[in-house]
Amino acid sequence: MKTSASATIRHDWTVEEIESIYTAPLPELIFQAQTIHRAHHRPDEVQGCMLLSIKTGGCPEDCGYCPQSAHYKTGVARQDLLSVEETMTAARSAREQGATRFCMGAAWRDVPKGNQFDRVLDMVRGVRELGMEACCTLGMLSQEQADALAQAGLTAYNHNLDTSPEFYGEIISTRSYDDRLNTLARVRKSGVTVCSGGIIGLGEDRPARYRLLQQLSSLDPQPESVPVNMLVAVEGTPLAQQTPEDPLELVRMIATARILMPTSKVRLSAGRLSLSDEAQALCFLAGANSVFLGDKLLTTPNPESDTDRRLLTKLGMHLAEPENVTAGAGNARS
Repeated sequence: MKTSASATIRHDWTVEEIESIYTAPLPELIFQAQTIHRAHHRPDEVQGCMLLSIKTGGCPEDCGYCPQSAHYKTGVARQDLLSVEETMTAARSAREQGATRFCMGAAWRDVPKGNQFDRVLDMVRGVRELGMEACCTLGMLSQEQADALAQAGLTAYNHNLDTSPEFYGEIISTRSYDDRLNTLARVRKSGVTVCSGGIIGLGEDRPARYRLLQQLSSLDPQPESVPVNMLVAVEGTPLAQQTPEDPLELVRMIATARILMPTSKVRLSAGRLSLSDEAQALCFLAGANSVFLGDKLLTTPNPESDTDRRLLTKLGMHLAEPENVTAGAGNARS
């Protein structure tokens, strides 16, 4: 494995190169990732984000991992779009818990026009007025909607690729891979930063992970935020009985993402509740420098903020202050 902390950002990584990085002896892989991490980020600092479901359940998509899909019976109750006041209350609480980015997720396939979208725009404005980064994940966007979100001050838009183009059809049939890439292109054109990553543990093999990483790193510019999720198997979904993924595979995924995308925030996301403190420590060593705070990620469980603070304190690390959060800190129109 040959990498350099001073290397320029590449968008042309081959699958063979990515495989060589991912499968390197773990001490070597983590060393290379940490070297690159230190060249671009503070090694003792982690960005805290908070994710709120502002519209829950009833999604027409058939994503095989998702408890919010209308195709499955998972016990998730449908909830209409929250009011601006409810969302601002949650955002203020998130800020008090140390979050510098507030993410709002809605279970839509496409962002609706009219009053609901106008309400989301008001939410974005409100979050920015609190001095926080504002992120949304709302489904597919038109260019007009992406531009409106940019004008409202949106910092980042999350739209994950989930997995490789080749494995994608095993997980989702209601939205194409190109649909996802097209939405990311519209977000980028609007001036909003991109948050895009994927999930491991869906039943994919390692080559599918290499291809996902290749897709993400080939985006130009690369995503400012890269969430790396480990499947949380939910009863009622097609993946409910999926064998739990080895945490060391998550470490390898994070380390490889750090090497391929040196300046991106790599976010340790869903599935963290199943990790030991030691496994999380390895993820931070591998280059993860962002986490979701709070006891819930949309509808799935997550460690509580106090638990995260205790872990970071044990590791001699801390949550980033607002002025130190640079990646995806704004957009050209905010």
